[in-house]
Amino acid sequence: MNYTTKNMDKSSRPEEQLLLWIKTHDACSTANLAQAFGTTTEAVRQQMVKLVEQGMVEGEVSRKGVGRPKQLWHLTPAGHARFPDTHAQLTLQIIDSIDALFGQDGMARLITHRGAQQLAHYRQALADADSLAQRTQRLAELRSAEGYMARVEHDGGDWLFIEDHCPICAAASTCQRFCASELEQFQSLMEGWAQVSRVEHLLSDGRRCVYRLSPVLGTD
Repeated sequence: MNYTTKNMDKSSRPEEQLLLWIKTHDACSTANLAQAFGTTTEAVRQQMVKLVEQGMVEGEVSRKGVGRPKQLWHLTPAGHARFPDTHAQLTLQIIDSIDALFGQDGMARLITHRGAQQLAHYRQALADADSLAQRTQRLAELRSAEGYMARVEHDGGDWLFIEDHCPICAAASTCQRFCASELEQFQSLMEGWAQVSRVEHLLSDGRRCVYRLSPVLGTD
């Protein structure tokens, strides 16, 4: 499931539409963007110049494949910040207060409790999903509803579970146990269906979080 121009608010400004597209797609060249939006490369190039000047995007030269090198566009930290972080300031204040009052053990107990609640919710929602494809797609829908911009892609015999946004990034940056808890939840949900590993991490110089789901023998 990929985001398309149909998912965008047509009343939003062109630069906002471009930021959303780059946020949710890989390998965004000027030509790719022009094709996606049904416009010319020159029109896109003008918008990208503005976004570069604003510090929202940056270019990376890719020499993969044949032909001339391509410039691929990615969001900068300022570009990612245009997408909301759920109650970031309040969340950080609460984390600091818990740490001060109850210490690291108290924080660990809180994250464990939150993880157990999430896992129970996900298990209930996935209870009747009878294939790996259904499970991953339904989990993506649940996570998207929570603000993670989640989607799935086929990659050979595996599935990639992609989260283009992290609405709790501020909290996770302060306490990475949140990230560890989420990986454990995914592994538990897919037990017997797929081996789950995190192959890209927003907090480890990745531009998003990506999980590889490798089917176990006898599943699809």
